[in-house]
Amino acid sequence: MSKYHLPKGSSADAAYGLVITPESAGWGHSGLRILNLAPGESHALDTADSEFLVLPLRGGCAVTVDGEVFALDGRSGVFDSATDFAYLPRGSKALISSASGGTFALPSARTEAVLPPRYGRKEDVPVELRGAGNCSRQVNNYCLPGTFDADQLLVCEVLTPGGNWSSYPPHKHDEARTDADGNPVESDLEEIYYFEIDGGENAFGYQRVYGTAERPIDVLAEVRSGDAVLIPHGWHGPSIAAPGYDLYYLNVMAGPGHDRAWLICDDPDHGWVRRTWESQPTDPRLPFGASEATA
Repeated sequence: MSKYHLPKGSSADAAYGLVITPESAGWGHSGLRILNLAPGESHALDTADSEFLVLPLRGGCAVTVDGEVFALDGRSGVFDSATDFAYLPRGSKALISSASGGTFALPSARTEAVLPPRYGRKEDVPVELRGAGNCSRQVNNYCLPGTFDADQLLVCEVLTPGGNWSSYPPHKHDEARTDADGNPVESDLEEIYYFEIDGGENAFGYQRVYGTAERPIDVLAEVRSGDAVLIPHGWHGPSIAAPGYDLYYLNVMAGPGHDRAWLICDDPDHGWVRRTWESQPTDPRLPFGASEATA
């Protein structure tokens, strides 16, 4: 099952430190590239059949697309604050330029729709503190239903203080299901986790993915900065931040459904953990950096 864990550099290509396409992942919709630019460098991107975000991880950039220029202030690092970002539509040619250099995530999703290019303000990104106790984490909700319009793409960041567990209880979103009244209760989404860990090249964390007898998958990966984990299906979680090392991951999701929704179901063996949060405080180390929780 090691094909689901991509260590740093194992899928690099030219300016990209990481390249995940639907073809390379063996699925149909989600993608992610991590672009590294030296000071003064530019990169041309053809979005082809997908919609993209340009999401600074470190540094700022200018994004030119369809005659518009979006100046992204960016940030000094993923633990310092949320960031502004740009949306690139299907079938567009963009130029990403950085005077000071930096690292930029380019999450993507295949789509048939063509939406206008847009700028996402940092101040408009909802920052949520989720869980409690040693399950406390911070979620930066960039491109989800109700936070930013897209056709198929869903993108958020999760920041977990050292010693805490996130993506927990384990949950899944690998089949479109409704309840007895016909209300949607689960969506079918492929997911990518991209990790960065504070504390240098030896800092580490863990990611768990497991399936069912009908759809087996079994991943327990030690992850380091620059690694990615692919989740085509199955229960995923926990994402474990080792004591002393804060854990960051970028989530990219997309699927075949016409309704853009993120609907999950907990592993019934572990969902009871959520009820324990009612009597526990949020970890006082949150929020990270200059972010302020709004939900």
